[in-house]
Amino acid sequence: MADHYLRLTGTAPGRFLTRRLGLPQPARLRRLTPGTPSLDGPLLHLTAGESALGDTLGPVLAATGLKTTKKATGPEATGRADRPAGIVVDASGVTTAAGLRDVHALLHPVVRSLAPCGRIVVLGTPPSADDHHQAAAQQALEGFVRSLGKEIGRGATAQLLRIVPGSAVPAESTLRFLLSPRSAYVSGQVVELSDAAPDPVADWTAPLAGRTALVTGAARGIGASVAAVLARDGARVICLDVPQAEDDLNRTADGLGATALPLDITAPDAAERITEAVPDGLDVLVHNAGITRDRRLANMPAERWAQVVEVNLDSVLRTTDALLESGTVNRGGRIVATASIAGIAGNDGQTNYAASKAGVIGLVRSLAPRAAADHGVTVNAVAPGFIETKMTAAVPLFIREAGRRMNSLSQGGLPVDVAETIAWFAQPASTAVNGQVVRVCGQSLLGA
Repeated sequence: MADHYLRLTGTAPGRFLTRRLGLPQPARLRRLTPGTPSLDGPLLHLTAGESALGDTLGPVLAATGLKTTKKATGPEATGRADRPAGIVVDASGVTTAAGLRDVHALLHPVVRSLAPCGRIVVLGTPPSADDHHQAAAQQALEGFVRSLGKEIGRGATAQLLRIVPGSAVPAESTLRFLLSPRSAYVSGQVVELSDAAPDPVADWTAPLAGRTALVTGAARGIGASVAAVLARDGARVICLDVPQAEDDLNRTADGLGATALPLDITAPDAAERITEAVPDGLDVLVHNAGITRDRRLANMPAERWAQVVEVNLDSVLRTTDALLESGTVNRGGRIVATASIAGIAGNDGQTNYAASKAGVIGLVRSLAPRAAADHGVTVNAVAPGFIETKMTAAVPLFIREAGRRMNSLSQGGLPVDVAETIAWFAQPASTAVNGQVVRVCGQSLLGA
């Protein structure tokens, strides 16, 4: 459903009216299209103190395709070419509270010069369990970045990326994502990387070439968009959905040159049938299938509770376990599950749904280290916020408008925003991204 308010604020009268009334003024986000493969402008690279990443960061930033400069341009710059499309602040060497002054001193003069829909990425290191001064300074960066994301406006985003000291090489795929139009609806997030070496990517225009991906709940909505983006990135895609959605499933699969697999993911033999459908194994498994059966707990019969937990959580647990144990998910594989901000912040009338999605987060955090050690597989999750789908279009007008505006970008996201995040998790070069739950919510004002 069209966001008429967003269209209104894109006009001169709309901007004047909303400014006078003190209403949100969302910027139209810059997303990936064939004509806009990258951000438009230079990348400003600043360093607070002495970097803990050595001399490895420069080549990684250069690999993003943005022209990197270390010369800051102040807010007086008005020329489009002068405005940085992105600002990377290397704060990996900040180990004391006093060192935080450098972060302020670097960003304060330039933050207003950031281009519309620009990106700010602060690089830190994991807080130490042994040095509470370092831990305090590095944890402070989280509060700083989350607040900055709520301030900068004009469609810009801010993230904190924690890198193990010594080398920035494991961060390449993540920086490529965060410093691109693919991350348009991701803001205020903290991503912590391991030091695992990335698997090579021969062609960054098709990073999933030669890999097989299965997407559940792929007949329509977010699942169909995930299938499309993975296919765009070169994957052979298998689209799975319940037999009742077979017509939509076939249309989605046929349009992508993908394979349709009509199957109820809750069926006892679901894992076996998936294994039969992929004789060479899976490289990417995306658990997207999900349902809602909303009602307040006092009015919720047991079957509505059970249905949601069975589809959204039980089936994910059973299928994941079986496919890992059988070796169907290949070494170097990627498992991505769909959580929700409801599982983080809760939601009125959704105790069943929120419980199931919080359960997905628990699954990811517990399984990720063991899956990496035992199977060479990473496990991550996306947590969507208000995404423009047929489901949200059916929400009553005022609740729908509140959902759209209650985030730092003051608008709903699109299914492709979730899909782009999943595609980043799915890349061979994202080996260091493991056990992460990334909200795709425009930095929702609900939850952390």
